[in-house]
Amino acid sequence: MQLFEDIVIRILRAYNEFSLYYLILINVINSALLLLALRGIRRYRQNLKNWPYKKMLHSTYIPPVSILVPSYNEDKTIVDNVESLLAIKYNEFEVVIINDGSTDGTMETLIKAFELKKIDSPYQKEILTKEIKGIYMSSQKRNLKVIDKVNGGKADALNAGINVAKYPLFTAIDADSILEKSSLLKVVRPFIDDPKRTVATGGIVRVLNGSKVSNGFIEEVKLSKKALPILQTIEYLRAFLFGRMGWSELNSLLIVSGAFGVFKKSEVLKVGGYTQDTIGEDMELILKVHRQMRKEKKEYKVVFVPDPVCWTQAPEDLKSLRSQRIRWHRGLMDSLLNTKGMLFNPRYGSIGFFAFPYYWIIEMIGPVIEILGYFSVIASYFMGILNPSFALMYFTFSVLYGVFLSISAVMLEEYNFMKYDKVRDYLIMIVFAVLENFGYRQLTTWWRLRAFFGYRRKKNSWGNIKRNEFNDKVLSL
Repeated sequence: MQLFEDIVIRILRAYNEFSLYYLILINVINSALLLLALRGIRRYRQNLKNWPYKKMLHSTYIPPVSILVPSYNEDKTIVDNVESLLAIKYNEFEVVIINDGSTDGTMETLIKAFELKKIDSPYQKEILTKEIKGIYMSSQKRNLKVIDKVNGGKADALNAGINVAKYPLFTAIDADSILEKSSLLKVVRPFIDDPKRTVATGGIVRVLNGSKVSNGFIEEVKLSKKALPILQTIEYLRAFLFGRMGWSELNSLLIVSGAFGVFKKSEVLKVGGYTQDTIGEDMELILKVHRQMRKEKKEYKVVFVPDPVCWTQAPEDLKSLRSQRIRWHRGLMDSLLNTKGMLFNPRYGSIGFFAFPYYWIIEMIGPVIEILGYFSVIASYFMGILNPSFALMYFTFSVLYGVFLSISAVMLEEYNFMKYDKVRDYLIMIVFAVLENFGYRQLTTWWRLRAFFGYRRKKNSWGNIKRNEFNDKVLSL
């Protein structure tokens, strides 16, 4: 019995030491990303002063864009979403809604709201997709097109949209999201400044819950009064403003959000469009583009632009949030495992040696190490072998530094973009930046751990997340 206890103690001490060094590594990398993000945002703000947005709105130098909106059972939000997209400030664009075999009234709602008429519209089937039952044009809006197709999943819907899209650039927008009127022009800017090298760009996605929305337009940006959306607001700011901004500075951005990204159509067609047997189609597309460009030995850029905003509804109940996070982690695993040949591969430069290992070791495997670390520290305490100095260091690097990063993200938002008018909203966010590290973070990590051990290949369903209508009464709760 004593021998067994000695073995357990040695294992606990070894794992405690390992997990502490692991936390230190994470925080060192995140600190570097934060510094890179500060540099990138500062340069973006400086360049912004010399870029005449109003003049560019009607310039012939702006490339036309196809806006693809994959939709599945979105009848509550689809009309307001389409109205907001049609009202964006941009010289030449089309909105292409892809109804992916919805079982609610999505298609009927669109036909009625926009007076859709079925047309005989030839298109080139460059990517294989499920059958397209019909293509519709609006008699009200000349730049609105709707594709009605057999259900095949989000990736299949996007590929159908790419086939039908007529412009050299396309952007994919989620049907539960709203763009600011100037967002598209801002996110397309890298294609204007550096058209030869830019192959993809992404904007920031922010939480819509709490804001006042009328007829598809944001009348007032406000923070939700519910805890879950506020906690997700902090997460989104942290993930985008220093996570993706930092990797973009190294030209090693591996994710352009499926909710708001712009792509060069010709390059996407080269890699066969979105992968259809995965639920991480947005990340996998970027990885395939990186791989193709490196194979061709071309200079290229995948850019994150911190200012153009896409507002999206965040889950307001734990069941929907759990479903979303499990799906996200499974999608991450799909993408990383499907492109594992990039790991530590010198052909891919900083992507192979820095970004890819980061997503493998910290993002994918991280939940396993973190949860085991909590159990190890708790077990050490009850066995009387937890050193107070070690406990303080572990708490500092696992909790206090997380608080610092979250508050830094909030301050970055307040100093650079100021989307929220009320000081009270920022004070609440700072409070929640502290609170999220005591329970919420551990809960989402637990869900990611479940996704890790419950992972199965080739699961590409849309998933079910409860949606609310875009109206003042619901979203201002």
